[in-house]
Amino acid sequence: MLKLKKVKSFFLQTLIITAITLILSEITFRIYHKINPTFLFTDRSYNRWRGKPNSQDFDFTLNSKGFKDVEFTTEKPEGVYRMIAIGDSFSFGIVPYQYNYLTLLEEKLNQNNQQIELINMGIPGMGPKDYLSLLINEGLEVQPDMVLLSFYIGNDFMDNQFKAKERRWDKSYVISFVRSLIKLQTQYEGLIFNPSNSLTYVDGAPTHTDEFYLNDTKNKSNMFVKNPADDIFEGYVKDAVNDIIKIQEICDYRNIKLVVVIIPDEVQVDQNLQAKIIEMFDFDEPDKLDFRLPNRMLQETFQKNNIEYIDLMDEFIAASRQTRLYKPNDTHWNIAGNKLAAEVLSKKLLEKDSNLSQ
Repeated sequence: MLKLKKVKSFFLQTLIITAITLILSEITFRIYHKINPTFLFTDRSYNRWRGKPNSQDFDFTLNSKGFKDVEFTTEKPEGVYRMIAIGDSFSFGIVPYQYNYLTLLEEKLNQNNQQIELINMGIPGMGPKDYLSLLINEGLEVQPDMVLLSFYIGNDFMDNQFKAKERRWDKSYVISFVRSLIKLQTQYEGLIFNPSNSLTYVDGAPTHTDEFYLNDTKNKSNMFVKNPADDIFEGYVKDAVNDIIKIQEICDYRNIKLVVVIIPDEVQVDQNLQAKIIEMFDFDEPDKLDFRLPNRMLQETFQKNNIEYIDLMDEFIAASRQTRLYKPNDTHWNIAGNKLAAEVLSKKLLEKDSNLSQ
């Protein structure tokens, strides 16, 4: 009996100590995140993955707002045509600053001694609702003449839903911290940085394991299924587009030009990857997947609402037959993909807006 009491006492003490530890950890994490925001914890704003102001990104220093760009003034300089680029990790880019498609695009638009300023406001992890918030909170005050909004097919349809779900489950900072550590340990295989020099980018190194990347691509590819059993994805599209329509309304009211860049997922342009994904689905019908379906849905809605857009899919399909355009086992463009995007956008933007060529 005495031994049983000791066991019960031990477990009770352990439970109390564990509870106190978790409570103190929760308080500590919340205080730390308030002072020094980090991606390890869920953030209700669009700032979870925002760059830390004046921190290093390869051989480039982020500006004082944490954007991957040089410093800029709130007041637009006289005689300058100002563009702001809003997007997620595609806009921020996994490549160094000098290879980023927005950096290259600004250079191309200024080749004939133009006075065009393109401010990269890309923040990783954002979605359509965040694009709207960023425009209202930070974009409008810099008096842009154009908003260049990059919409990534691979996750921007689902981002609103996923982030809402993540916020519900990750109200605890301790749980969020543990989940983030597990993801970092299990999902990432390759090197983005060269271990001998943390300021060196390795373009050919894989980011994720083969298994993780294929499974993730397969899960995303449900959006390409013809005649699905439910209309869940259609609802995702409507939700995402509604936020873009709100952005269009704001831009129209402020006399700002809006152009949406439709960024294809790798599986839409790489035939070898397509073949692997089709095999994983194991459909009776070989053409059950329509890799252009989401783009058509976007285009139809944009045309209906007079939203200008540039779809990069055809150019990327053509170029991918000779050149790899995405980093291995990664959803993002490599150096070649960024270069191609800048070339296509430069040409099509000049066609769309005469102010860029004056």
